[in-house]
Amino acid sequence: MKNKVIASNKRATVKYDILEKLEAGIELKGTEVKSLRLNKVDLKDSFARVNNGEVYLNDLYISPYDKGSYANVEPRRARKLLLHKREINKLVGKINQKGYTLIALSLYFNERGRAKVELALVKGRRLYDQRERIKKKEVERQLRKAKSFRI
Repeated sequence: MKNKVIASNKRATVKYDILEKLEAGIELKGTEVKSLRLNKVDLKDSFARVNNGEVYLNDLYISPYDKGSYANVEPRRARKLLLHKREINKLVGKINQKGYTLIALSLYFNERGRAKVELALVKGRRLYDQRERIKKKEVERQLRKAKSFRI
């Protein structure tokens, strides 16, 4: 069985250089899981921070469940990520370097039905680097198109 992707951060590859990826569990309340199963989630600006030896995912928007009434929670609350202590310590050392941050790339259900987050240690790109990369991709696309027309 394959992982069922709920949401992905497509802009991350444009805005950042991805240095390292890792998988983490996410601590959710009851109705949040139901909203995830309905794909009512947005991780466009979500990022992770380390507080008191624990990692929290901030700005992850999970829409309130329609039939949830009092059981619904704040849509943009900080959600705890489930990582081993040695993974957290390793991340702290890397995040403390200037220019590095931890962002969410995708949110999915694994084979066992557990919600997981794919995190990435990234370094931000300058605007001119982003434009240069887009131009390079466009040139490559045009070359592939030109090659496919030759017979």
